[in-house]
Amino acid sequence: MFITLEGGEGSGKTTQIHRLAQYFRSAGYPVLATKEPGGTVSGRSMRSILLKNTTDPIDSKCELFLYLADRAQHIAEVVKPALKAGKVVICDRHADATVAYQAFGRELNVKFIATLNRFATGGLKPALTLLLDQPPEVGLARCRKRASMNRLDREELAFHRRVRQGYRELARSEPDRIRVINAKLDPDKVQAAIQRHAQRFLKQYLH
Repeated sequence: MFITLEGGEGSGKTTQIHRLAQYFRSAGYPVLATKEPGGTVSGRSMRSILLKNTTDPIDSKCELFLYLADRAQHIAEVVKPALKAGKVVICDRHADATVAYQAFGRELNVKFIATLNRFATGGLKPALTLLLDQPPEVGLARCRKRASMNRLDREELAFHRRVRQGYRELARSEPDRIRVINAKLDPDKVQAAIQRHAQRFLKQYLH
């Protein structure tokens, strides 16, 4: 089963993924927790270019293709083999992020990006996507408490509002796959909601 967690900056995805992975492991399921970008050796190099560089500008089209290159390698090298081995794969961001960030945030062509996503993934889609939703002001306030902020953290508020709009439109278009969770809640309540959705989908997937 392929599960993805999505959300804007500071939505708490990384913490929640670790907790969800531990939940499944404690229930006896083999789990692989991974991320995009950066789930492979080559992907870590691309992640560094995409996120750690805070001084040199990156053209929006270049940024798009770096994310897609990372995704293509990640799917081929990590995700598909893990799924074939019967593992539950939990990924921190995936194709929906490229629609939200590049199509809505950068205002690139959404249909073109959807086509590129299908090519990069070979048509593979998550069985379940958990969208941690909150106003971008809340997430950015959390980001400012970090020791360092990445390139996306530093984008203007209008960009992050467009990203949220993109995610919410995706959720409206695919309500069976994408479940929206209020990320402003206490982390324990967020995790409880995540586990409810994941367990329900896992039962359907196994039967």
